[in-house]
Amino acid sequence: MSGGSGPLPYSMRDVGAGGAYNNAKFRHRSRLKIVLQSLATNSSKYRCGKFTVGKFLSLLMVSGLLYLFLHKSPEGLVPDELLGKEVNNNNVRRSPSEWTSRQKKVKEAFEYAWSGYRNYAMGYDELMPLSHRGTDGLGGLGATIVDSLDTAIIMGADDVVSEASRWIEENLMKRISEKGQVNLFETTIRVLGGLLSAYHLSGGDHAGSVDSGIPASYKMANPERLLEVSKDLADRLLLAFTSSPTAIPLSDVILRDRTAHAAPDGLSSTSEASTLQLEFSYLSRVSGDPKYDREAMKVLEHMRTLPKVEGLVPIYINPSSGQFSGENIRLGSRGDSYYEYLLKVWIQQEENRDSSLKYLFEMYTEAMRGVKHLLVRKTVPNELVFVGELPFGRNGDFSPKMDHLVCFLPGTLALGATKGITKKKALENNLLTDEDIENLQLAEDLAKTCVEMYFVTSTGLAPEIAYFHIEGNQEGGPDGGYKSNKYVNDIIIKPLDRHNLLRPETVESLFVLHRITEDPKYREWGWQIFQAFEKHTKVDSGGYSSLDDVTSLPPHRRDKMETFFLGETLKYLYLLFDESNTLPLDKYVFNTEAHPLPVMRSVEQASHSV
Repeated sequence: MSGGSGPLPYSMRDVGAGGAYNNAKFRHRSRLKIVLQSLATNSSKYRCGKFTVGKFLSLLMVSGLLYLFLHKSPEGLVPDELLGKEVNNNNVRRSPSEWTSRQKKVKEAFEYAWSGYRNYAMGYDELMPLSHRGTDGLGGLGATIVDSLDTAIIMGADDVVSEASRWIEENLMKRISEKGQVNLFETTIRVLGGLLSAYHLSGGDHAGSVDSGIPASYKMANPERLLEVSKDLADRLLLAFTSSPTAIPLSDVILRDRTAHAAPDGLSSTSEASTLQLEFSYLSRVSGDPKYDREAMKVLEHMRTLPKVEGLVPIYINPSSGQFSGENIRLGSRGDSYYEYLLKVWIQQEENRDSSLKYLFEMYTEAMRGVKHLLVRKTVPNELVFVGELPFGRNGDFSPKMDHLVCFLPGTLALGATKGITKKKALENNLLTDEDIENLQLAEDLAKTCVEMYFVTSTGLAPEIAYFHIEGNQEGGPDGGYKSNKYVNDIIIKPLDRHNLLRPETVESLFVLHRITEDPKYREWGWQIFQAFEKHTKVDSGGYSSLDDVTSLPPHRRDKMETFFLGETLKYLYLLFDESNTLPLDKYVFNTEAHPLPVMRSVEQASHSV
C-alpha cells in the first residue's frame, strides 16, 4: 500500500490468537545455541572408535565457530553487549540479588557521570567530556545540577546530594536574578521540576518519606530553600503566560528583566505550551498560591476548544491567535508530551479526575484512538509495529518515520490502561476495559520496536530517528549495521539521523512496562541497553558522551553529555532494576524530565489510602 492510501487501523485483529502478546515470534535463535546443538548432536560420533583426521577437522571447525561467536567483530558478528539476546523471553528468572547488583552498576555510572561534570563543568548547564569544559546551552542555571539532584536522592548518592544542594543553596537564586533568556518549557521541566521533586523527596510537604519508598537514612536537601528558589523562578516564568494575548504562553523569558517574548517565527511548539502543568499545579499546592496552577491550566482548557483530527493536533500553535498553525501531526519532537500530559495531569490531580479534569482523560482517550487509526502501521517483512507521521495532515501522505522521542508512548499507554497499578491487580479487580487491554497490547508491541531500534545497530544504541519499510513504499536506505538482527531490513537509518544523544524514552517505557506487566524481559532489554551505553559512551576522564553514528564501530563521539542522561536515563534504569517498588506508579507521576511528583489527593482520599 502506498504512503498516501487509506489508514490501516490497529486493533486486536493484529495480535495473536486469544489476544495474547506472542513474544515467541520475536525471539532470535541464538547462533551459539545452534553451534552447541550441532556439537551435542555430533558428539556421539566421537565417543568410540579411532580419532580420525576428519573428526579432528570437525572439532577444529566447531572450535573456530565458537570463537567467532564469542568475540565481537566490526563486520557485524554478535557484539559483546548483545550476546545472550535469546534471553528476550518470559522464561528468564534472575535472583533479586542479581538485579540489586545491576542496580548498583547504574548508581556507579551515575556517580561517574557526576564526577566528570563536577571536575570540569560545575556550575555550567552541561559537560563537554572530551574537551574537559562546561557549556551553557539552557540559560546558565546549572541545569545538570538541578536535573541530577532527585536522582541522587533516589539512589542514596549522598556525596552528590551534598554537592548539588550546596551549589543550589549558594548560587541558584543569584543566577536566576542575573541571567538572560531561557526557554519556558526547558526551564520548567528541568529546573523547576527538578527543584520541586527534590523538595518533595526531602520531606518538604511532609510526605516525602511516606509513599516514596526511599530509605529515611538517605541524605536529603534543604526543602525550605528549594521551595524559595522554586517560587522565585516560577514568578519570573509566569511572565510568559501573563504577557501573552491568549491562553497560550510565549516561548521565552528574560529572567533578569522579568519580560517574555515569542520565538522569532512567532510560534510555540504545541508540546512546549502544554507541558508545564504538572510542575505549576504542584507548586500551587505546596505554596498555597493558586496563581501558578491557574495560568498553566488555562492552556489545556483552551486547547480543549480547538479543532483536532481524531484527537490529534498539529505541532505548532500561535500564541497571538491561540490557534494551531500548519497541519504537521506527529508524536515526535514538538508534539510528544502534549499527549503525555493530557494523561499525567489527570492522574496527578486525583481529587478532580471525575469532575473538573475529566475532559483531560477524554482528550487523551480520543487521541490514542486517533493514533491507532491514523498513525500505527506494521513493517515488512517482519511486522514491527510503529507510529508514523502525517507531515501534511490527514489528507497528505503518510511518512514511515519515527523519532526515538516517540518511545515514550509505550509507557504512557500502559499507564493510561492501569492507572499505575499492576496488570494482574487490574485484571483481578475487573478494572480493565477491552480498550485498556488493546492499549496495553499496543504498548508492548511498540516497546519491542523501540528496543529493536537499538539492537539493529552495530553499537546496540538507537539512532535519533528511524524510518521503516512498509508495504507499497519500499524506499531503500542504509540499515543499522548489525546484519544478524532479524529486523535489519525493516528499519532504515539515514546518515543524518544516526546520532545518539543518550536519550531516556525507551528505558522510560521499559521501566513503566516492567512495573505494570511484571514481565522480566523489559529488565533484560534495559540491561543490554545499559551495557551498550557503558561500552560506547563512557569517557575515560569522567562522564559520558553523545555519539555521532551508532551504525559504525568505533562510534565517533560528539563531546556532549546531556542533562537528561543523569536526570532521566540513569534514573529510569536504576528504577527498572529496583526490587522495592520505590516511587509506586499509582502514587507518583513523573514529569517529562523524569522528576517524580506525588499524586495530589484530598485530605479524605489521603486518609483512606493510608
